[in-house]
Amino acid sequence: MNETVEIIRSEFAQASFETFEMVLISMVAAAVVGTILGLVLHLTSNPMFYKNRIVNGIAGTIVNIIRSMPFIILIIVLIPFSRIIVGTSIGAIAASVSLSIASIAFFARLVEGAFSEVDKGVVEAAIATGASIPLIIRKVLFVEAMPALIRALTVTFVSIIGYSAMAGAVGGGGIGNLAIMYGYNRYETGVLLFTVIVLIIIVQLGQWIGDKIALAVTRK
Repeated sequence: MNETVEIIRSEFAQASFETFEMVLISMVAAAVVGTILGLVLHLTSNPMFYKNRIVNGIAGTIVNIIRSMPFIILIIVLIPFSRIIVGTSIGAIAASVSLSIASIAFFARLVEGAFSEVDKGVVEAAIATGASIPLIIRKVLFVEAMPALIRALTVTFVSIIGYSAMAGAVGGGGIGNLAIMYGYNRYETGVLLFTVIVLIIIVQLGQWIGDKIALAVTRK
């Protein structure tokens, strides 16, 4: 028991910081690049905007390939790419490269779906008034889809937490690495149980915050 407490005291702070680092980088990448990619997928599939089968097909295929690969395999495949980008294939920053790519593809499809759920009548009404496409995107698509986008970002956050835990299996660091090193390899059941509880709390808190924000921006 004392050994478990000592491990948690000495290692947990660093592991938590590494997980925070990975999740933050991945969430920013998903929110920025994933939103743009999801918007491109929607616009190039919709005849009311910029329908383009070639662009949509290429973007959709790339997203589907990334999403079809289990993350533990994706992170191994992207080790050379991570080494090129950040100069190493080990650690939280290196794992963030694979996490970001996976989260971008995951979130992009959710964004596409969120935009597709916007009432076509609202978009058609905006077009009938003579509004420009960029204005419609800003004032209609994003406004109407905002609750769904926030829920999509919340789902992405939960997935990234799970991905970050798996990253520990290949030297990515973080809470998942702590669980594997001590909870699995050294049979420290207390450490394993503690990390599981912490991850559950983080996920539940993130889900609660996301639901509250989505509810607050939902148009009555």
